[in-house]
Amino acid sequence: MGTELPAEGFFRHRWLILIAAGGAVVEGSILTLFAPNARSLAPQVTALPSLAAYHDLRWLFTDTQSWLWFAGLVAVVLIARAVLDATLLRLAWPQGVPAPALRTSLISCAALTLVAWVLLSPAATLAFGAAVLPFSWPFLAAFPLMLGMVAMLSHGGVITAWWRRLPPARAVAWLFGSFGAATIAGAVITHLSVAEALVVMALTGLVNARAWYGIAMLAARLQPRAHESVPAKLVFGLPFAPIAAVMVLALVVGTARLLFTGTIQLPISPTPSAAVLSGAKAGLAAAPAASPATAMAAAAGSAVLVVGGWGSSCCDAANGLHTVLPSTPMRQFSYEGLDARGKPIKSGPGADDLPLPELGDRIAAQVRALSAVTKRPVAVVAESEGTLGVYAMLARNPQLPISAVVLLSPIVSPGQLTYPPGDDGASASEAALDELNHLVGGMSPYGPGGAQDLLSSVSKFGAQYFADMIAAAGTSPMDQGGGGGGGTIAGADGKPIRVLAVVPLADAVTLPQCALPSSVIVVPAFHGGLLGDATVLPMVSAFVTGHNVTSADDAQLHDIAELITGVAGPWRMPDTGAACPFPTG
Repeated sequence: MGTELPAEGFFRHRWLILIAAGGAVVEGSILTLFAPNARSLAPQVTALPSLAAYHDLRWLFTDTQSWLWFAGLVAVVLIARAVLDATLLRLAWPQGVPAPALRTSLISCAALTLVAWVLLSPAATLAFGAAVLPFSWPFLAAFPLMLGMVAMLSHGGVITAWWRRLPPARAVAWLFGSFGAATIAGAVITHLSVAEALVVMALTGLVNARAWYGIAMLAARLQPRAHESVPAKLVFGLPFAPIAAVMVLALVVGTARLLFTGTIQLPISPTPSAAVLSGAKAGLAAAPAASPATAMAAAAGSAVLVVGGWGSSCCDAANGLHTVLPSTPMRQFSYEGLDARGKPIKSGPGADDLPLPELGDRIAAQVRALSAVTKRPVAVVAESEGTLGVYAMLARNPQLPISAVVLLSPIVSPGQLTYPPGDDGASASEAALDELNHLVGGMSPYGPGGAQDLLSSVSKFGAQYFADMIAAAGTSPMDQGGGGGGGTIAGADGKPIRVLAVVPLADAVTLPQCALPSSVIVVPAFHGGLLGDATVLPMVSAFVTGHNVTSADDAQLHDIAELITGVAGPWRMPDTGAACPFPTG
């Protein structure tokens, strides 16, 4: 049953509008001064309670100090959030209807925030992991997990005894309205001037105020359930809202497990088919030669080292490319290293949890070994984790006989957030990431250790190695040559190393929120497995033999990628960096 409410208008709640819009503008102004790359999160500060809780939790996770410091921050933010939410609820409450007691509202809002933080911590941990090691899969798991949970808690802190109710459809609708406005605002804010961005933040705050008004009207109409019998008290006393949120978590975890076991198959081709190989040969024959001719001659006379990504096994990953280029000496990199005869050691999918310095040095050693055997320079084709190893290799071993580098599903701008070295559990975010890593490792074929050594070393070295490769080119190594033909970086003895980067569209969710270099090729694919992709294999085979490569849909895919990056940006970890990693000069 509901209560009849007096007729009134939303715009009569001037203080609600002022605080909801003003709060977004205040946070946006502060971020513009101190963390401009993170200002897309500002409109969420006055969103409905469950959505605002995720905003706060991600900011808490960016702090990597001691547990004691984290506990103090949690207490301060919890009190501030409860006060803000209770104030917005009181200001949104319909006039002429008794509002909940302030103490009751404070306790209810604080309880919602605590419950949301606990339930959303896996999503925040995935987002934190994607900021340390940026690739799309963690974000693609975190996003539906977050959205499903905040929807199940959309009425939290507002409706009486909210934990004993599933969310009303109208409450979910208001939350999605606030979510949609924050997403659109976050996508456009990064492309606007400061004044224009602040106007957009204020308008998004206005949408938040309308959502608060709508859900307050809903709460004022609903009456507490009457429990007339013991069974009714037992049934209706259950925490239905938190249970529903936990079910969302169980669904995501179950889906991940089915993906690991192969029960659910995604459209990724780990090995090239006959049609792909035929297309690659045709593309190689038709590809235009690179200029100058000396670059083509060096590349055409190169051997090829294929560096697989996370979970790869040695030593068959180069077979597809070798079928297209049968006369080119080719070898797969082994994460285990070389045997006494200088041959790659066979390894399984659990061998690639290596610190970046060690990974870079192992790639360098196998480049030298392959060059010594073939008497040729080496073209390195690396995928996913392998691209991190290439950054480390180039930073630590500048004098290598390398003619070209192909980066497939490259890890772009690693180490956007870091955590301090030290014992496990040195900070809350590090401890959460360690536990999640062990959980995922136990579910996967890679072992319970997961990617512990890799994550720690990316946090410590990843940003610097990536920056060193950028600096080696003077401008972005992915933005020379234009037209998708790749770029160059300085190699041994001043000889240029040709570089090609191929980014799957799915990875746009973790790309930096700035213009994507024009020579990066974007392909419609998920992260990983690009060497078996029908579109990518011809590009790789052409590039390593000295030809330019292009993509007919590249301009359109660039626009789509930048749109996806903008839409995903408000729901990633706050980017506290001050500049785009791709130089514009």
